[in-house]
Amino acid sequence: QSQLVESGGGLVQPGESLTLSCEASGDISGFTLDYFNIGWFRQAPEKEREGISCISRLGEYTDYADSVKGRFTISRDDSKNLVTLHMSSLQPEDTAVYYCAAEFSFTTTTCSREQGGMNSWGKGTPVTVSS
Repeated sequence: QSQLVESGGGLVQPGESLTLSCEASGDISGFTLDYFNIGWFRQAPEKEREGISCISRLGEYTDYADSVKGRFTISRDDSKNLVTLHMSSLQPEDTAVYYCAAEFSFTTTTCSREQGGMNSWGKGTPVTVSS
């Protein structure tokens, strides 16, 4: 059974950058990663998990929450079974556990930041932004 594994989290100072990776260790329900839209979610302490970014199959479409738009960039390399989230100008309010998730899709032109449609989740990587 495939696992999504996040990595790259850590402690950074405000204003710094960090790149998170989400790697699929194998097929997801018999399908390779390129059949899935990928979403990044985060859950801050005592807050609900929120969807912050997604990328469609083939990378044709991306979407960002207003809170990260212009600062975060999502990309994918299906040849490496890898999706990355580059985060810049990090602020203390970005402190959270970051999760990636995969949503099977028949289309390549859209993706969703809604949690309900995700088929597989990683276990998360913590990001702390503090001086």
